[in-house]
Amino acid sequence: MKQNKLRCFVAIGSVAALLWGCSGADDASDVPADVLASVGQSRLTLSELRGAMPGGLSADDSVKFATAYINSWVDSRLVSRIAAEEVDMSEIDEMVDRYRRELVLRKYTLLRAEAMPVPDFPADTIKAYFDANPKEFVLSRPMVKGIYLKVPDDAKNLAEIRRLCRSTRADDVDRLEKASLQAAVHYDYFRDRWIDWVQIESRIPMPMGDSPDDFIRANKYIDFSSGGFTYILSISDCLPTGAAMPLDAATPAIEERLRFEHRRRFEASILSSLREEALVDGRLKLY
Repeated sequence: MKQNKLRCFVAIGSVAALLWGCSGADDASDVPADVLASVGQSRLTLSELRGAMPGGLSADDSVKFATAYINSWVDSRLVSRIAAEEVDMSEIDEMVDRYRRELVLRKYTLLRAEAMPVPDFPADTIKAYFDANPKEFVLSRPMVKGIYLKVPDDAKNLAEIRRLCRSTRADDVDRLEKASLQAAVHYDYFRDRWIDWVQIESRIPMPMGDSPDDFIRANKYIDFSSGGFTYILSISDCLPTGAAMPLDAATPAIEERLRFEHRRRFEASILSSLREEALVDGRLKLY
């Protein structure tokens, strides 16, 4: 397998080298066999192309990748040579150096931040953030509470399951759970928590139109058969699109934002301590 892949790469490189060789080298006798192209003193080798090529490509895709890679390599170096005569390269060098320093700084602070323990935020901190930013936590689609079941049409206790689904009595909920364990392919009780409507919508094989809010308003109770199964959905409560997001639903996003802010403060403290140390030992002087 490896030999076949190597032969494929060698063949591609040889074809590419032949194509490029036809375009201008007066005397290529002193050029190593694995060189595919050269611009000035820069050379593109077969090993470089082989290292850049993704695995699993077909022969045709390998040829396309090799051609594109060689063209990109040649174009970038030709432009660089021409630009060097017309562009202020000292400005380019400064931009590259500044970007490199920024990358090093970012990488260093990230490494230090990743090593720090991930904080756990207490419930009152999450609630305070939630209350302080109400406009950031608005539903983009409905959320519902209720019961969902998928039951075979021939289930012996289907009639009982239907009756129990409509009941709100605590003991009937227990009976429904026991009955569902015996017959239901899927049973989800969520009268005590909010569920994103998308999670429910994807389970019910029926057309629902373009407006989830309109569908929910018109279908608080669904009971229909399709493909040998009965689908039952009983919606006990609904939050429409545009309503305030429940705190439980917003908590994961809030925790992520708090972690991000914590990491930024940690990174800022790292840089501050580095400056203070450099001032003390004389490496940094501010005038």
